[in-house]
Amino acid sequence: METPETYEAAYTELEAIYNAISNDTVSVDELAEKVKRAAYLVEFCQAKLKSTEEEIAKLVGQLTKTELE
Repeated sequence: METPETYEAAYTELEAIYNAISNDTVSVDELAEKVKRAAYLVEFCQAKLKSTEEEIAKLVGQLTKTELE
């Protein structure tokens, strides 16, 4: 399964899948594949968000530590 390059790319693809499913433009034959891809993209986005959150927390911790010194 192809990994998106960015969070934004994954989110845009998720929106497209959601819209296709919502508008009944996905055939029954494609539905399972679309849902699998959507699940993969959700996991990708969650991992990106968690990674970013951890990085920001680390940076804020370093800034706070520097201010206390």
